[in-house]
Amino acid sequence: MINRREFVKSAAIAGLASVAPAATTGMFLALNSALTGNKVQWPDSARLAARVGYGGIDLNLNPAMKEGIDETKALLAGLKLRTSFCSLPTNVTGADDVFRRGLATLEDSAKFVSEVGCGRMMMVLPAASATPAEELRKTLKERLSMVAEVLARQNVRLGLEFLGPLQFRSRPQQPNVFIWKMNDAVDFAKEIGPNIGIVLDAWHWHHSGATTDDIIKAGKSRIVTIHLSDAAKQAPEDVKDNQRLLPGEGVINLTGFFQALKQIGYEDGISPEVLGRIPADMSAEDGAKLGLDASLAVMRKAGIAI
Repeated sequence: MINRREFVKSAAIAGLASVAPAATTGMFLALNSALTGNKVQWPDSARLAARVGYGGIDLNLNPAMKEGIDETKALLAGLKLRTSFCSLPTNVTGADDVFRRGLATLEDSAKFVSEVGCGRMMMVLPAASATPAEELRKTLKERLSMVAEVLARQNVRLGLEFLGPLQFRSRPQQPNVFIWKMNDAVDFAKEIGPNIGIVLDAWHWHHSGATTDDIIKAGKSRIVTIHLSDAAKQAPEDVKDNQRLLPGEGVINLTGFFQALKQIGYEDGISPEVLGRIPADMSAEDGAKLGLDASLAVMRKAGIAI
């Protein structure tokens, strides 16, 4: 485990500060709660993001809605922050009555998200299930098609996050493997609607065996938001989701990852999600700075300026 000062020093030694001039893109780094250990809550988390130097923040939907549309817009404008995404408030994988209740209130949530300038939601796809894959696919497609229709009325996109590590498809109680590869997730999104895409998480991208060509093939229209972390070199059976590394500490081809994003013209949020990496006793501000410094270093190395 290294602290922020040690990381910056090692990055400089590695030559990350001496890279080719970067071309400005519309990408921006958004503060993710994985960096702060949930030690600060909305709206203080937004204030922290701006103070540390982020260009954006992941939107915490429920507390933001309690604050109100005008208050949230004023907060973000005053802090000069963009929003990366918020979680879909509707449970698409639960019991039918639970799904229906969530669908009934989705329009109000989508309107709020659109009004405050976010326009992007995300949900996690199960990599495996107790339900047979074809049955699950049919159910999720039907439900997500209804969700997509509601979101489209408010100009909101939905990203489906695929889970790459073997950990998520090797549970005895969930023997039926579902969608865990990037291209399969993209194809599923295309079946549902034009406002449905994927969450491109560098961790899951790497552990599912996806490539930079897959990013280019998916294209800008199907990549809704980005999560960023790094990974140690491990056998698939040893990979645990909460053992992520800071960008630049591991073996993921983040230079190629970002250059592919630049090639397709991606210009939205990048959320450093380094689950398990930030020491529990580190302050929220130091955790935020650590993630920011590491992310900026790998982006500069890839020729990306923000």
